[in-house]
Amino acid sequence: MEDPLDYEPIEEIREELQTNRPASAAAMIQEYLDQQNNIPLNIGITGESGSGKSTFVNAFRGVDNRDERAAPTSCVETTSDVTPYPHPNYPNVTLWDLPGIGTTRFPADKYLQHVGFERFDFFIIISADRFRENDVKLALEIQRMKKKFYFVRSKIDHNLHDAERSQREFNAEKTLTQIRENCIQGLQKQGVESPQVFLVSSFELHLHDFRLLQETLERELPAHKRKALLCALPNISRGIINKKKEVLQSTVKYYASLSAFVESAPMPGFTVIIADLSIAFKAIKMYQVTFGLDSESLQNFALSAGVSVADLRAVMTSPAAAIEINKDLVTNVIYYSSGQTLITAAEEAYRFIPRFGIPEAMSLPFITTHNVLSISLSMLAEDAQRVFTRALALNTSV
Repeated sequence: MEDPLDYEPIEEIREELQTNRPASAAAMIQEYLDQQNNIPLNIGITGESGSGKSTFVNAFRGVDNRDERAAPTSCVETTSDVTPYPHPNYPNVTLWDLPGIGTTRFPADKYLQHVGFERFDFFIIISADRFRENDVKLALEIQRMKKKFYFVRSKIDHNLHDAERSQREFNAEKTLTQIRENCIQGLQKQGVESPQVFLVSSFELHLHDFRLLQETLERELPAHKRKALLCALPNISRGIINKKKEVLQSTVKYYASLSAFVESAPMPGFTVIIADLSIAFKAIKMYQVTFGLDSESLQNFALSAGVSVADLRAVMTSPAAAIEINKDLVTNVIYYSSGQTLITAAEEAYRFIPRFGIPEAMSLPFITTHNVLSISLSMLAEDAQRVFTRALALNTSV
């Protein structure tokens, strides 16, 4: 059954444009975009004290443990109640730091009622070593309630370090395989069907199984929830950056349509058309934030990676990465791009004009905005790849 939030309302917009004023079609598009940008995603993070829950919450949100917005971390239990931690850039995505089930007076079934079971899209059960009886009881109860849950073995970097110090012939991949298989077998013996176990270091998300966790969540979440997840994920792989670009590219036609439908006095000339692109400004700023290229996100990433912001900015080449989004930036984007890139973007824009039923008088603003956004998006995605590669080269513990 198709999720009602996964459809694209192109036919409805076309009909609205043909039967009513363009402003009405623009309002419909704005409502759709607002809905897509505010889809809630609630992730429950639980585990026993000292398991690394709070550190995982911070890493997932791209927030350094020393940041004032970070979940407090400690070697003792710091979570006594349900605590929400919204994503700093996407507040519709919230990670909930839950008290360890072993630290409450509630049994597994009552625990889920206590934390507000229904609000969560899925659960992540974290352990620093083997998964214990309380973890299994909770998993079985979640399983009975027919919701998704995933086991994360945190602090895997510590496990590898200990194994290297104690083994004569250390092999990292063999050690990781043994840890994963031991976890799976232990959970199966306690009654968990087909447990999904991921080995993660919250300080090195680009290593080990975090990418597999991300891919599993994508596969098992509804499409509209998947978009919210992807936008909020930290850039821990080139694949995630490419998928973010795909998600953002799917909205370009809607922003371009807004530009075409918004009522304004017709004025000739290309320079006039790009003189007022507040819609494009807003979209490009969103692209910056999603790729982690805005000033605040870059500073957070540099801090967690142990590199300087200057080192990261040094590899950013596109005008779309400018700190200030304004009319001059849009002009620079157009002239910075090669002719072939502009032609390709225009051809893509022309494919959407008939689908929306856009009149000829509105086609030029549509094409111009579509070009600006498509080109800016490609440039920012390339810059995000450069920043990720640079951070890896400067610090292998990024």
